[in-house]
Amino acid sequence: MQAAGNNVLSVSNLNRQVRECLETSFTLCWVGGEISNLTFAASGHVYFSLKDANAQARCVMWRSRAQLLGWRLENGQKVEARVLVSFYEPRGEFQLTVETVRRAGQGDLFERFLRLKAQLEGEGLFASERKRPLPVFPRHIALITSLQAAALRDVLSTVQRRAPHLQVTIFPTPVQGEGAAEKIAAAVNLASSSNCEAIILCRGGGSIEDLWAFNEECVARAICAAKLPLISGIGHETDFTIADFVADLRAPTPTAAAEILSSPDRDQHLAKLKGLHDQLRSRMERALAEQGQRLDWLADRLTHPAERIRQRQTDLNACGRRLGQALRYRHEVSQSRLNQLRQRLASARPQMCRDTEHIHHLHFRLSSEIRRQISEQAAKLNLLYRGLNQLNPRSVLTRGYTLATGPDGRAIRDAATLASGDRISLGFAQGSAIATINQVVVTTEAD
Repeated sequence: MQAAGNNVLSVSNLNRQVRECLETSFTLCWVGGEISNLTFAASGHVYFSLKDANAQARCVMWRSRAQLLGWRLENGQKVEARVLVSFYEPRGEFQLTVETVRRAGQGDLFERFLRLKAQLEGEGLFASERKRPLPVFPRHIALITSLQAAALRDVLSTVQRRAPHLQVTIFPTPVQGEGAAEKIAAAVNLASSSNCEAIILCRGGGSIEDLWAFNEECVARAICAAKLPLISGIGHETDFTIADFVADLRAPTPTAAAEILSSPDRDQHLAKLKGLHDQLRSRMERALAEQGQRLDWLADRLTHPAERIRQRQTDLNACGRRLGQALRYRHEVSQSRLNQLRQRLASARPQMCRDTEHIHHLHFRLSSEIRRQISEQAAKLNLLYRGLNQLNPRSVLTRGYTLATGPDGRAIRDAATLASGDRISLGFAQGSAIATINQVVVTTEAD
């Protein structure tokens, strides 16, 4: 305790020390009492008091915790709250920060529920990767519930109304009481070995004691080991059991579980199928168009040898024309230059006859050189033309010769490469023929 004298604490310092003392002295603990002065704030926070016959304590439950409660608090309820002791410094008020709340008398069951839930979650039984997909259009389902349960009538009426073609096989079992958990697990194993496509495990609402059979470990492991996908529809929407966490899908009610497996929307699926058909047709048409374009491109690139010869002949003729034009242009330029020189010479009136003779000599040489170059280029052009015609197989065939080619399209140069029965192609100047070798005669140079 602070000594009296000059060391006087401010209210803020006092409240801070009180808060530190309280919060370090008390760990997370359970407190039991009756709810009073209950207030639900617009922010989602919940404010109330816990009281007994001799005292009360102010409590606050933040919105993030209140949303996870799963049931509604009311004044007068006997509850057990898991709290942190805190001290609100600005007002100097002692309060309890509530983490969770359970109904009084259910503490032991709830603790067992939490321990088993944590154990199975650690083993991976709740993992989403383990969940099995439900059949889209089931024809036969298994129903596990009590024959006296109202949930049975709800499920059957829903299936009859929404999908009368759906076959339902009932595996009856007690859903509460002593030994119910083992019988539920046995029913799950039996249904899993049947010829059904999916399983519905359901019962109506009730207290935590009524639903406890679905919180037993044997039921959870039977659901996990089932060969068929299983939907749980246990209790009301606010009721959660271990079976709900292990199941492949949790439905809020038994009726909702039946609706999930008996809701074939024919028009919707037909529309989806039509959309897929149109998409497939569009992709096929696009693929065919692309392949057609590629085929056209390849066809344009594929040319016959005769066509290639004609193209080269055309290119050669074009080169000849360009060469002639270039020579003529050069001659014209030289002639124009010569005329300019003549004009300059005439204007200068040269007196020496030697210069005139030299000019005439240059003119003669220039003309002779141009004619010589034209003659040489024309001779080269004629030589190239005759060589190109000699390379053309058609020019040889027109003289009565025949071109023999093998199956690989190559010309046959040696009879020794042939054998009796081989088929060869004979090309003529006009048309072709297919021949079969009856006899091969190999001759030597001496022969």
